[in-house]
Amino acid sequence: MKNNAITAREVDFAKWYTDVVMAARLADYSSVKGCLVIEPNGYAIWEKIQNVLDNKFKETGHRNICMPLLIPENLMKKESELINGFSPEAAWVTMGGQKVLEERMCIRPTSETLFSDYYSKVVKSHRDLPMKYNQWCSVMRWEKETRPFLRSREFLWQEGHTIHETQAEAEQETLDMLHVYNDFFHNYLAIPSIIGKKTDKEKFAGADYTYTVEALMYNGICLQSGTSHYFGQRFSKAYGIKFLNRENNLECVYQTSWGVSTRMIGALIMVHSDDYGLVLPPKIAPKQVTIIPIGKDEEIINLAEDYAKQLNDNNISCYVDLTDKSPGFKFAESEVNGIPVRIEIGKRDLENNKITFARRDTREKMDKSKDIDVVAYVRTLLDTIQNDMYKRAVERRDALTFTAHNLEDMEKILNTQPGFIHGDWCGDEACELKIKEIRGCKSRCIMEDETLIDGKCVCCGKEAKKHVIWGIQY
Repeated sequence: MKNNAITAREVDFAKWYTDVVMAARLADYSSVKGCLVIEPNGYAIWEKIQNVLDNKFKETGHRNICMPLLIPENLMKKESELINGFSPEAAWVTMGGQKVLEERMCIRPTSETLFSDYYSKVVKSHRDLPMKYNQWCSVMRWEKETRPFLRSREFLWQEGHTIHETQAEAEQETLDMLHVYNDFFHNYLAIPSIIGKKTDKEKFAGADYTYTVEALMYNGICLQSGTSHYFGQRFSKAYGIKFLNRENNLECVYQTSWGVSTRMIGALIMVHSDDYGLVLPPKIAPKQVTIIPIGKDEEIINLAEDYAKQLNDNNISCYVDLTDKSPGFKFAESEVNGIPVRIEIGKRDLENNKITFARRDTREKMDKSKDIDVVAYVRTLLDTIQNDMYKRAVERRDALTFTAHNLEDMEKILNTQPGFIHGDWCGDEACELKIKEIRGCKSRCIMEDETLIDGKCVCCGKEAKKHVIWGIQY
């Protein structure tokens, strides 16, 4: 039976999305306008994401650091392109207690300035390099329109900031971290993301160039899901981050930054979930298995707890639901919360030497012997669910991937069923702006390794220089 608290996805996708967030108790609106309360269910997903990515960062030689929340205005102004890019969204502190501050402080929208200021003080020699740091924190951007996880004024993220001795090393870092993100999307979130370079119009303010991870939601709307930026020496020159190179001459470092945020939780919902609630890939689900005893028979409880112990001892996250609720309520609760596998144990089933397994992704039920090797079976089932969720997401993405040869094609696709739209581009920003007039469609990324489609700009018809993916964005 469909969850009545959730609007049907095909009826109103935006309302469906918000309903899933609320029904699964992932987040709630707060009294601070534009800011969320991330509830325990939502934060547990973020903790799992943090844990996986943090290990990957450390495996690649990065260390965690913590920077201040506030940025003095004079620091922000040292790199004019950055402050100009963020000024519409900047939030400022002007008083400390009851005293007007001599200099206003920006609540960090991003931390390039703080890292640059720090690096300028601690770097002396090429022997100090590279410095590869990451920060887990919250940032604030004064968004006009907000939506849970997708856009809020304060949100959680990680921001990596690294400095290097050579351009080649920094550019390799930019690519390496892009692939860390992309692999995470494919292998953990079961989302078949694509990667490419942003156009100059869409790149990060202050970057020489920006790489992006783009994901396609179930409704064909695009989500920029992670970015990796190469700064060259732009910030190091502005902030004086110099080192004695191997020839004993002063030189400015080469710099990168890269980040992903709680927006990934929004992507999980919009790619995988359904009208019954949240659907989570097993690799990122905080709880992978729930066991629901039907009745309070001692034999049932003992078997449930034995299964749970075996699973938890083998690194499969499991819990027994012993709450004082009806079995039907517990089944629905595990569904709406996206628990990948549910095990149901009832008295009648035990008399027939069987128990029931239920998959959250397909809602399929399987009866098995109670003497089954529960660890081996569940591990295989979790792997199958993970792989099947990825395959379905690929099929959906491919079904919503189109090719446009001219502006008429673009308009027809966007007004019929949005998605990833492949189309050649001449490189002129005027054409980007013209295309944006169609439902706000933007360039998502340049596909650098893909050949041109027909060599003509999808907008003006002139000679094309780039193969670009276009789409409507969140």
